[in-house]
This record gives sequence, structure tokens and C-alpha cells, in this order.
Amino acid sequence: MAQERNSGSPLLSTEDWWAVWLGLLVFLLALGKLYGVDLLGWVVKANMWTDLSKALSPVSKEYASLGGVGSLILTYLFLLVLTSIGAAAMRFNMGRFIAGFTIVFCLSYLCWIIGHWGPIAAPTEADAQKLGMARPVLRLTGEAGFIVALILGLIIGNFFRGFTRFLEEATRPEWYVKTAIVILGASIGIKACDALGLAGQILARGICAIVEAYLIYWPLVYFISRRYFKFTPEWAAPLASGISICGVSAAIATGAAIRSRPVVPIIVSSLVVVFAVVELILLPFMAQIFLYKQPLVAGAWMGLAVKTDGAAVASGAITAALIQAKAMHLQQIKWDKEFITMAAVTTKIFIDIFIGVWAFILALVWVYGIERKEGVQVQAIEIWHRFPKFVIGYFATFLIMLFVGLAHLQDKPFLNTAKAAMGEADSLRGIFFVLTFFTIGLMSNFRKLWEEGMGRLAAVYLICLFGFIIWIGLFISWLFFHGVYPPRLPM
Repeated sequence: MAQERNSGSPLLSTEDWWAVWLGLLVFLLALGKLYGVDLLGWVVKANMWTDLSKALSPVSKEYASLGGVGSLILTYLFLLVLTSIGAAAMRFNMGRFIAGFTIVFCLSYLCWIIGHWGPIAAPTEADAQKLGMARPVLRLTGEAGFIVALILGLIIGNFFRGFTRFLEEATRPEWYVKTAIVILGASIGIKACDALGLAGQILARGICAIVEAYLIYWPLVYFISRRYFKFTPEWAAPLASGISICGVSAAIATGAAIRSRPVVPIIVSSLVVVFAVVELILLPFMAQIFLYKQPLVAGAWMGLAVKTDGAAVASGAITAALIQAKAMHLQQIKWDKEFITMAAVTTKIFIDIFIGVWAFILALVWVYGIERKEGVQVQAIEIWHRFPKFVIGYFATFLIMLFVGLAHLQDKPFLNTAKAAMGEADSLRGIFFVLTFFTIGLMSNFRKLWEEGMGRLAAVYLICLFGFIIWIGLFISWLFFHGVYPPRLPM
């Protein structure tokens, strides 16, 4: 992925902050519907289809005259303008970004449309019959578009390297997913009004789960790296953080905290991205097979087991869709999949929040213990510097809609309007998600692992990830979320 050209105020020069600004802008535009002004009703949405002419439509019937194609063009232009403002502020190469984003958007949304094709997407017999089909086939729901986008991204990223490099400036999965998470906060906030106790449980249990995961994962990986693979502390610490905590962000923060050579977190980060894709492909389907009766366990497992924000939240979204489809088919239960995604997002966000604290602790250990750097001090402000700023946006939208909803709890028409408004914002959130899946695929060059001689590092990752991290994550998720269920929706 292309590196950010940071300069000037951090409020305007990092992807983290621009995820906040873009997410908040979408949220504020969605709020207009509460005051009789539908500012996002023109956004395109993909429908389940067998007749391609019915695949697209504006999210609001008030804008039906636009048609699906008109709505799609407006949505593309809107997102291009928004992301270009952020890209310009971060000093990206604007020509390459605009061209790259246009192609990334078109290919991603094509995958989103394909994923909504009836034989792939229809989850129930009733849905299939509405589409003129005798029966469902794959039962994956429209979120199958995420899988299609990931596969296409992997094909391009591994077999068309020249094209991939051309798209590099717009290959920003972390920016896209963090923007989506900020928007997601609003949707979950208004829904939490109907299940306040459940939302509180998910937050509280998520905190407990990640504390246990930190205390178990990191020491084990560090010990194995040092004892059995003979890595130096400079390599073992970023590797332990990358494998056991939060992938790229943790590896980079740890490398900076211990003042490792720049090449160390870069190589570890490359390894993390590749293995995150492997997890993203495997774990959601394992969760659908074995955990469809415990949906929140499955969601939390994705947050604890899958590394990088993009892959973890993406896996939570696809897991939610897969489990909802299977439960509808086998149990005649339609779980609210947003709460399953929330379990994944919550655990991942609390992990992100703790990265700053962990980096601060490691800096203390290195300066005053391992390397004993005389005259060097570690300032507590480092915790803030490493704090993931997009989390502020997520909790802001969540709390605003939660309090708005609670203030109008007896006003059902108002609540329905608020849910519809956040539903319009969710259409954009879905697009940011599919952009995330596609660009994760683009970044995942499997051959790069071996070209850079990372076999021994990959061995540590493979042994730790599949030897105990996935399974400890599953156990902790089961421990804290077993028997807790999301709300049921009408079939």
C-alpha cells in the first residue's frame, strides 16, 4: 500500500482522522432525514436480482426517478469528491488517486452487484420465489459481494502486478474500513435503543475478552519466537504484536516504541496482511458451520482471531451474513446481523485502543530494561499519539444516536425515521466495506513472502496462529459471549 504523505496538522494529514471526518459527514447528512430533508436518499443500493435491470435503485423511493444507473453515478461522484478532499490534504498523487479510485470503485461495485445475484444471494425459499426461482442455491445473502470482491482483488494483486501498482494510490483498505466503522456506530446506536442491555453486555464482555487475549497471546508468541526460532528482541516484539494483537498497526507501533529498524515492522506487516487474507477466507465459513447457534461468539471470534482492522471487521460482516442466512434456513430465526458485526467491531476496537498503552509499556521496558538507554525518557503522551483516532468517530456516532433514540423512546414514528436515516448511511457504509475487501485482495501478494526471504517469520506466524491463537480466541469468545444472543428480526 502506498504510504501516507503526512505533513502539517495531524487532524488533516492522516487516514485515521480523515476516516473520522468522512464518517461524520455521512452521519450528519443522514440526520437531515430527521428534520424532513432527505440528503442521502439518492445513494445507490444493490438489490437481489435475476433481472439485471432491477439490480440497482436509489435507497429512498423519493428519488426513484433517478433510476439505478443515475443513482450509481451520483454515488460514485459523491465518494470521489469526499475521498479526493482527504487525499489532497494527505498529499497523495491526485492524478493517480482519482484514476485509481475510479477503477477500484467500478470493479468493487461490480462485485457487489454480482454478489446480489439471486442464485448466490437468496437466503430463503420465500426470497427465491420472489425472484422467480424454484429454490435458493448458495444462500449467502448479498454480502457474498464481499467474497467476490476479495477474490477479484487477490487475482489482480497476484497476477497483474503492473495494474496493481497503477491502483496503489487508491489501495487504502484501512482508510475505507475505518470510515465504514464510524458510520456503523450510528446504525448500532439507534438499534441499541431496542436492546440497551445487550449493547452494554457486548461492550463490557468485549473489554474483558481482549484483556485476556493480550495477556495470553503476546507472551506466548514472544517466547516461541525467542526460544525456538532464535529471533532477537528487535524482531520478536513486533512479530508478537503483529501476530497476537492487531496486525499492521500493532507491528508498526511496537517497532516505533522499541526503536527497531524500519525494515522490521514493514516486513512483519507484509506477513500480517497475507495471513489476514487466509483467515478472512477460512474463518467465516468455519463460524457458519459450527457457531450458527451462537452468533455473538462467532462475531467476537473474528475480532479476536483475524488481524488488521480491515480483515477483522470485514470477516465480522461476512460472518454475520453467513450465520444469519443459515439460521434462517435451519432454525427459522432471523438474527439482527448488525449485532454480530458489532461483536467483532467491539473486540477489535478495544484491541486498537489498547495498542497505545501496550506500545507505551514496551517503550518503558526497552528504555529502562532491555536496552537501558541512559538519558532517554518515555512520555505518557505517546499513548495519545498511538491512540486510533477513528475510534472517537465510532463512539461519537454511536452515543449520539443512542441518546437521540432514548430521548424519543416512546415516539415510534421518530424512531422508525431515525432507523431509515441510518439505513441510508448504511448504504454508503456497505460500499466502503466492499472497497475494503477488494483493496485487501490487491495488497495481498503471496509471492512477496518468499521473494523477501520471510520463510522463518512465516513459520512462526503459521505455528502460533493455527497452533493456539485461533483456538484461544474461540475459547475466550465462547467464555464471554456464549448464551448471549442478538435481537430477532421478523422473517
